[in-house]
Amino acid sequence: MSESLPYPPNLHALGARHPRKAVLVLGLCATLALPPLHLVPALLVAVPGLVWLLGRAPGWRQAALLGFLWAWAHHVAGVYWVTSAILKDVAHFWWLVPFAAPALAVPMAIFTIPAAVLAWWLPPGWRRLLGFAAAFVAGELLRGWAFTGFPWNLIGSVWAFAALPVQAASVIGVHGLSLLTLLLAGLPLLDRRFWLAGGALVLALAGFGLWRLSGAEPAAPGVRLLLVQGNIAQEMKWEPAQRRANFQRYLDLTAEAARREAAAHPGAPLAVIWPETASPFLLAQDPEAKRLAAETLPANALLLAGTVRAEWRPDGRLAQVWNSLVVLNPAGDVLDIYDKSHLVPFGEYSPLARLLPVRLAAGGSDGADFGAGPGPTRLQVPGLPDLGALICYEVIFPGAVAPTPRPAWLVNITNDSWFGESAGPWQHLAAARLRAVEEGLPLARAAQSGISAVLDAQGRRLAMLGLGQAGTLAAPLPGAAAATPFSRTGPWPLALTLMLTLCYLLAARLRRETR
Repeated sequence: MSESLPYPPNLHALGARHPRKAVLVLGLCATLALPPLHLVPALLVAVPGLVWLLGRAPGWRQAALLGFLWAWAHHVAGVYWVTSAILKDVAHFWWLVPFAAPALAVPMAIFTIPAAVLAWWLPPGWRRLLGFAAAFVAGELLRGWAFTGFPWNLIGSVWAFAALPVQAASVIGVHGLSLLTLLLAGLPLLDRRFWLAGGALVLALAGFGLWRLSGAEPAAPGVRLLLVQGNIAQEMKWEPAQRRANFQRYLDLTAEAARREAAAHPGAPLAVIWPETASPFLLAQDPEAKRLAAETLPANALLLAGTVRAEWRPDGRLAQVWNSLVVLNPAGDVLDIYDKSHLVPFGEYSPLARLLPVRLAAGGSDGADFGAGPGPTRLQVPGLPDLGALICYEVIFPGAVAPTPRPAWLVNITNDSWFGESAGPWQHLAAARLRAVEEGLPLARAAQSGISAVLDAQGRRLAMLGLGQAGTLAAPLPGAAAATPFSRTGPWPLALTLMLTLCYLLAARLRRETR
């Protein structure tokens, strides 16, 4: 007995005659649910259509290929924006333009193959759907860890268009949302009795979200935030003739907005946040740059600025550089430094230097890799609550964003101008919202070309400065919520649940075969 889908007969015929073409279309359809479109109902076609075709596959190899093609199409459309980064240095990497997104999607899609084979092997009905969903999410978890990890395009992120739908992430994380999303999307494969259970689950998730959002607001620490968004084109960012002008833009934006804040909120501590590598000079070591930046700060302000940091050898040659966040006071003193620890492969270091010598951002004058910091660090500076710093895509890793002991808030600085006005910055912002909910911590996100935002501990967006805008964003720092269940356990309970579920389904199937 096989599943039947409540779709027009012509769709069934298309899948039967051309299953490979059909899964490519279904994979593209699934991408419509991702940020920024968030057309979640598209999954009601894309997911059951795939599982139905897997059940019709004549063998496990064909099922593996169908699963790979679905995921490959899904990820190509989901990471198309990576081509924009290549175009920033098209003179050197023009040959990568047609291959960047399709090549990146290959290793991402490989993690879907076990789910596809398992769905083919399991009997139709709820067991097939449950096995597919559990194995798919296990693949998502593994993809976030293997080969330094790249947990992008997670199915659970389709709900990050608002705070209400993602509140369950405080307990089960984004991967738990992925599991529930796949099960709900697969309901057209099942009897109508399961639809009632699915409806009850949706109501329960909505009720939990409303309950969590209706709670008392955590006490705010009385700190003001000032996010500065320079909106400097990536092509001009490091041009020698433009560096002083680029730096001056940040100085001017900061000085004007900081004066307004000091006048409107006298005596309130102020955290001024510049995006990733906002300073084109070595801010931690350049006395003149430090002096100019410090002069823009009121007496009660601190600057948290993205910059490159360097060290030199005894002979005066450059030894190593880091992608860093520097905390500067009005006297020009460096109070603390965070060095990015999770570097971008082929962006900040080349893991396959001999086979594929691609690095979009060289770390030194000899083209060396950037150095990696020690990992999540709790920054303690006078006048501000303790904070955890995240540079660029460090914010996309569930369960790995908050240092120990737990800070009072998170700061994410990034330079999404690499990706232009594409879906990339919106997907990045969705990841930041999910991390705020998972950890129960407010998050301030300063992006060089947008999207800059302030999120509270429940993931509500309190203020935002959109793509392609230059300006500043002022807001109060929200208070931290109590530690969430996910912040205490991370994804391990879900990983154990997935393992037990898969073991049960495998054992049940093997018992049936031996009878």
